[in-house]
Amino acid sequence: MGEIKDISTLLLENEFFDGFSLAHTAILAKCGKQKNYNAGDYLLREGEAANAFYAICSGEVAIESHLPAKGPLVIAKVGAGEVVGYSWLYPPYRSGFDAVALNDLSVIELCGDCLRQRAETDHELGYLLMKRFAQVMLDRMQASRRQMLDIYGRVETANASSQ
Repeated sequence: MGEIKDISTLLLENEFFDGFSLAHTAILAKCGKQKNYNAGDYLLREGEAANAFYAICSGEVAIESHLPAKGPLVIAKVGAGEVVGYSWLYPPYRSGFDAVALNDLSVIELCGDCLRQRAETDHELGYLLMKRFAQVMLDRMQASRRQMLDIYGRVETANASSQ
């Protein structure tokens, strides 16, 4: 049987939290709980309330957007050491994407209400979180851009071929 680790230890093992102090990690751990998902389970649904983010301990998640008449489009795949979900940061706290487990998944779910309260009282923690999530948002925006270029490139190529 594997070693049971506490939430602080699991957070320290996640690359997203590299450089966070032990004190900040302890604060984050108080806002977190361990969760497991099966392949096909949704962590986030586009348009639904978002009040958490997920630090992935093991497994892989697809971040998707639904295209009318085409179904889900995978924007990115993320795994251990990465995070999913940033809509908890900004009102109206609604998820902009779906996030679905691609295989069995172990995560730390971090509560948005708790984190926002902690960040208001500890501005250094708030700044660290905002810096990290700004990078996550940039990465996801670039992934979305690549997907759009790929889709429109295929459409343009198909249109040119049919003429």
